[in-house]
Amino acid sequence: MSTGTDASLHRLLVVVAHPDDETFGCGSLLAHAADRGAVTRVVCATRGEQGESADGRLTGDELAEAREAELREAAALLCVAAVDVLSWRDSGMDGEPAPGTLCAAPLDVVAEEIAGVVDDFEPSVVVTLDASDGHRDHAHVRDAMLLATDRAGWSVPRVYLHGLPQRLMRKWVDRVRAEQPESPYLALGDLGTPDADITTVIDTAAFLALRERAIAVHATQTSPYEVMPADVRREFLSRDYLRRVRPAWTGGARETDIFGGAH
Repeated sequence: MSTGTDASLHRLLVVVAHPDDETFGCGSLLAHAADRGAVTRVVCATRGEQGESADGRLTGDELAEAREAELREAAALLCVAAVDVLSWRDSGMDGEPAPGTLCAAPLDVVAEEIAGVVDDFEPSVVVTLDASDGHRDHAHVRDAMLLATDRAGWSVPRVYLHGLPQRLMRKWVDRVRAEQPESPYLALGDLGTPDADITTVIDTAAFLALRERAIAVHATQTSPYEVMPADVRREFLSRDYLRRVRPAWTGGARETDIFGGAH
């Protein structure tokens, strides 16, 4: 459905912390943007060394190599034009961040690397996860991205934080509590983005099958959607929810387009 905005004139940059964040978090948004003609690019800060291998066989650098390959394959499925993997290591969920990990890196330093990509790509829209899932690497990338878009030489017209409504996250937490009672996510408090903070809702149901294929590519990881019944899974994967931070949101009807064409 046309929104009156020519997305072929746009460039979308998605900045994430780990391989799979681009798909588990923003996969439908990337597919939607590419389908409308936008050029898309993904920046991933780490190679996900601290993730748990689904079959338990891969760890450390072997896992990182596999996860980077999955990232690049999934991105290709989602028609992403370019993928950049930065040099930080995965910080893990808790404990003192080790030297060289993302959360041990000063925010200024991470922001400088992201700003370099911004200046090279000159995106019209930049998106990152809002970290409402409680993961500290996601929060560090979020803060670094916001700082980078303020400091980059290229002035990014539109900046968004991608999240999940609390009403859906509470359903997910209920399932995790029943299926995975030892999950560290259960100790992170009330997860998700408050409904009142969501400024933009995009119907991406047309890309559900493609998103599922990209999720399956990340075979070393257990998808957070695996514990969900089909109806809840579809709720999570058929719409994208965002908060616009640039230009500042002043209220009114929610947007249905990140490229500035519809409300």
